[in-house]
Parts: sequence; C-alpha cells; structure tokens
Amino acid sequence: MDNAPDLEMNHLPMLARTHLAACLEGKPGFKDREKWVKLLPPLGKQGACFVTLTHKGALRGCIGSLEAHRSLLDDLLDNCLAAATRDPRFRPVTRPELDEITLEVSILTPAVELHYQDTEDLLAQLQPGVHGVILSHSGRRSTFLPQVWEQIPAKETFLNHLCQKAGLDGDCWRRKPGIRVYRVEKFKEIKS
Repeated sequence: MDNAPDLEMNHLPMLARTHLAACLEGKPGFKDREKWVKLLPPLGKQGACFVTLTHKGALRGCIGSLEAHRSLLDDLLDNCLAAATRDPRFRPVTRPELDEITLEVSILTPAVELHYQDTEDLLAQLQPGVHGVILSHSGRRSTFLPQVWEQIPAKETFLNHLCQKAGLDGDCWRRKPGIRVYRVEKFKEIKS
C-alpha cells in the first residue's frame, strides 16, 4: 500500500461504512467503483483485508481474507458486509445499531511460513503486536490479527487461544503445527 498516501487510505473505513449502511437499508451498495480506483489505485489491485466491527470497544464482527484473490475494493466491500451480517459469533448488525459501531480495516501482507525447530524457537520468533498468526494443524486453521496481541499479550496464551479457535486442544501449538505470519496496515475509523 506504499503507493497511496496514508491520508487517502484512511478513507477505507468510510467507504466500508457507506457501503454497509446502504446494504443494511436494502439499497444497492457501493456505486463509485471507477472513481475510487482512480483516486486510490491500490483498490483496483489484488489485496486481502479484514474488517473489524466494535461496539463500545467490544468485538461485534470480524471477517476477512488471508490471501489476495480479488481486488482490494471487492474484498473490502464483501468483508464489511460479511462482518456485519455473517459472522457466526454474533447476530446480524441492524441499520440503527451501525451508528454506534466503529469500523477498522486491516490490509494484510502476504503470509510467510515461520520455520522453527521447537516451541522455544517458535516463541522466540513471534513478534507480539507485529505478527498476525495463522495456525494450521490436523486439517484445521485459525488466525488472529496482530491487534489481538493487545488482549492476549502472553505468547503461550495467544497460541493456546489460537488452537482453541481452530477447534483444537489449547496446547496443539506444542506439536509443531504449520505457522505463518503476516503484518497489517490498519485504518481505524475516527468517530467525532
């Protein structure tokens, strides 16, 4: 995302909110595709993002893509609607409720495999607050964005929760699962 000034990319949460509000009102969503791709060329390129919704600081929905498979704009629009209406952990967001929700957009770098010898080496390589982590084990997979380190700063506990999120026992990370890491560039909505 280096080829777009941060100030312009800070518009991503506003774009997501505008699309989401229209969809929740039963109207067609985003209409100005060419305008925004021209203004922010990275939106037209393949990209992966997560959209996180919070209400008074509490998670209200979070859906995203781990790998780029469509334009960043399409990923943003689809993931914001999915976070609001299809996150299985929460009931769908209503239009009146949207006014109380804050949106954050996290654009992911490509994930890279973390090569490690043992649990000590794994723990030494993880960078809290920097790395998003994807854990794969026994045909299951889960991820935490780098922001999750704010709630779970201890590496062992972070990995325990990541295993549990994948539906595995909490210490599965001690049995040499696949670990990939990524970074994010995040853009949080500023509420007045």
